[in-house]
Amino acid sequence: MARRKRVYIKRWKEDSQYESILVGRFIGCIMNDGKRSVAEKMVYRAFDIIHERTKRGGLNVFEQAIKNVSPLLELKSRRVGGANYQVPIPVSGDRRQTLAIRWIIETCRKRKGKAMAEKLADEFIDASEKTGSAMKKRDDVHRMAEANKAFAHFA
Repeated sequence: MARRKRVYIKRWKEDSQYESILVGRFIGCIMNDGKRSVAEKMVYRAFDIIHERTKRGGLNVFEQAIKNVSPLLELKSRRVGGANYQVPIPVSGDRRQTLAIRWIIETCRKRKGKAMAEKLADEFIDASEKTGSAMKKRDDVHRMAEANKAFAHFA
């Protein structure tokens, strides 16, 4: 049996405005070159834009978006007898959030033309309404897992 690297539990800072660990985690993931204040401004500006457009709280829309984008299943490659199989595996709570955050940030960075805060706001609103690129990514992963559920016994 091969040994794995030791996994250290990461302690995320909660954000200054809402004291939410989830928002702090998102800010930590979006941050470039250790510029937390820039990342915070972007996220808070996105929340303001959401509030202007939808008249709902930015934090509520954000939390709903993360919940909607979080996947229930993911695929892991398993090598069995010289063949690689994509095995569907249920996703644990922390990993679900991590994947949701990663997919939202990826789709925002791919969008062109607007400021990052506006792209974040658009993506949060879309994801909270179960549309948008991040939701498409989640649906693709679920579809692949469904297609490969014949290999679930390799898990």
